[in-house]
Amino acid sequence: MKNIVETATAAGSFKNLVNAIKAAGLVDTLSGPGPFTVFAPNDAAFSKIPSRQLQDLLRDKKKLRSVLTYHVVNGRISSSDVSSLHSARTVQGQDLSIDASRGVMVGDARVIQKDIRCSNGVIHVIDKVLMPRM
Repeated sequence: MKNIVETATAAGSFKNLVNAIKAAGLVDTLSGPGPFTVFAPNDAAFSKIPSRQLQDLLRDKKKLRSVLTYHVVNGRISSSDVSSLHSARTVQGQDLSIDASRGVMVGDARVIQKDIRCSNGVIHVIDKVLMPRM
């Protein structure tokens, strides 16, 4: 079984996320033992960010790390665990709201694919890049 970074790379629909993880220097962390839960924006989610804003983000390593770690929670949270949660503390340090009343919403993003198992955690695909309070 592949780790989170290997799984995201092999999927082919997370090119922007994988490039951002590399640019932020988070490959070793997200390839490490974990376990982690990653709410992973796919390439379509990244395409919703204006090109200039995305380029600025990719150049600002500190801000990029903050945005990316806002998508990561320590521990393995499966879709069956979500219904009992209202929030989760991210690696970035802020809480991320979780609402399972009408599908699963994480912050203002919808989970569009759940429970992609990895050797060091789980990936849930979301339709939007989440932005923490800065």
